[in-house]
Amino acid sequence: MGKTYIDAVKYLIKSNYEIDGLVEKPDIVGAIFGQTEGLLGDDLDLRELQKNGRIGRIEVESQVRGGKTYGTILMPSSLDMVETSILAASLEIVDRVGPCDARINIVRIEDSRNVKRKQVLDKAKVLLKTLMNEELPESKELSELVREDAKVSDVMEYGEDRLPAGPAIDSSEEIIVVEGRADVINLLKNNIKNVIAVGGAKVGKTVTQLGKKKEVTVFLDGDRGGDIILRELVNATDIDYVARAPSGMEVEELSRKELIKCIRRRVPIEQVEGFEHVKRVPIQNPQPSVAQQMRREGAASSRPMQQQRPFESRRVEAQPRLERPAPVQVERLPEPQSVPSQEAQILTAEEDAKAEEIKKILTELEGSLKARVLDPSLKTVAEVPIREIMKTLGEANAAFAVVLDGIVTQRLIDLAEQKGARFIVGIRSGNVTRYPEFPKIVLAE
Repeated sequence: MGKTYIDAVKYLIKSNYEIDGLVEKPDIVGAIFGQTEGLLGDDLDLRELQKNGRIGRIEVESQVRGGKTYGTILMPSSLDMVETSILAASLEIVDRVGPCDARINIVRIEDSRNVKRKQVLDKAKVLLKTLMNEELPESKELSELVREDAKVSDVMEYGEDRLPAGPAIDSSEEIIVVEGRADVINLLKNNIKNVIAVGGAKVGKTVTQLGKKKEVTVFLDGDRGGDIILRELVNATDIDYVARAPSGMEVEELSRKELIKCIRRRVPIEQVEGFEHVKRVPIQNPQPSVAQQMRREGAASSRPMQQQRPFESRRVEAQPRLERPAPVQVERLPEPQSVPSQEAQILTAEEDAKAEEIKKILTELEGSLKARVLDPSLKTVAEVPIREIMKTLGEANAAFAVVLDGIVTQRLIDLAEQKGARFIVGIRSGNVTRYPEFPKIVLAE
């Protein structure tokens, strides 16, 4: 007998049977065909229907129990609903299988298309959920996508070298120099627009000219390539600050929070290891400056320090004395190599002695590139790498002195003044434009 393919099946007739005796499956199928033959006419004759592919192979499942045979009969049909129902009802007329009495009971007619509909429905739910969760962005996400695309479109070509840059390069007094275009795009996405890329290890005229006109912060990747680019930049133009991505990371990978954190932790170029010489201009046989003359004259004067006018006013009055020869050096000042280079700061004998004690601590730090915060008894409150001294001092409740194996900068002086420090001791000073009464600046050079 032929077999109907599954895609032609519309209904499945399910029935149970019970036979008083032991019979084989072919005997049951034969009884169904034999006893329904001619019962419903030629149009619904089982043999003709199976031959034409209108019904499928009749499947019989059986088991023997207590001398009887029990089981189920499954008959697939591609007829319509009415014809299938008539055909199912005809099975119940089978009352014998061989010599044994038999009883067939139709359980139900199952619409096989419902199973397919359920499969389609379940799959549609899965596809819809995937579409909503992964494919279709929310309105907020759409806004972010548009905003990011707009920021990326802000990347322009700047200067004769046609370097990738942000739109605020010309309007900003400070610029950030990064390595490549991807770094520029990441900073623009985070609303930092005064940025320009070097565009390779070789520094062109565009960046060289910008470095001479603007305050430059170099923002580099945390790898060896960043060191190479920094050296090229230092040789080509004026660099003010250096910021670095965390070790092993690139600027283009950083989040907004990480970008801001790195930029805030920038350090002056002269405090970067290997670049201590930058911005240092050696002077042979220097002429006494206005401040040095004022310091010497003030030391010889009988007026107490607190009665003198502020430094800025005194410096203006001292302008006419620029060409006067330096007065005789006061005996209590240290040897020339230990004379502080700060302006308008005079140490009393007690402060001078204290400064000498602190300078001994500086010799302990020589070559370590570290800094210490000291209490009034000159005990160490904290010892950290130079790059972390600003953060450490900012978090300290108070500080008596700061000693560092590096350069004293204006930012460090201002912060130490806020913390009430009495002394800052370092190797030399950087671009310092204001010297408060305290802290006193003591230099090794």
